[in-house]
Amino acid sequence: QVQLVESGGGLVQAGGSLRLSCAASGRTFSSYAMGWFRQAPGKEREFVAAIRWSGGSMTYADSVKGRFTISRDNAKNTVYLQMNSLKPEDTAVYYCGAQRGGLGSKRIDDYAYWGQGTQVTVSS
Repeated sequence: QVQLVESGGGLVQAGGSLRLSCAASGRTFSSYAMGWFRQAPGKEREFVAAIRWSGGSMTYADSVKGRFTISRDNAKNTVYLQMNSLKPEDTAVYYCGAQRGGLGSKRIDDYAYWGQGTQVTVSS
């Protein structure tokens, strides 16, 4: 069982930056791949970024490549999403998910555990 708690969301102007954190409970955090997804009003949840359990491989959605960076600190049971050059279209609720034993999937169904989400709002 893994419990996830996101934090770091907020209101920022276009071009600004935010750093999201996802703190995980449980002693087996390092065995999970972690992903960030987002859901805008009226839209389906979509993949943003993922990182494998070792942290050695990251995957990004084309829409955030070059602007967002995913990282993890297994000693702190935390995964991060550094978001730079934010755009109004990045506005959404951001969720982190945990994928047991995975490499960091883009598929929502591959993630067994989810946090409650944190709101990111980018003003133009």
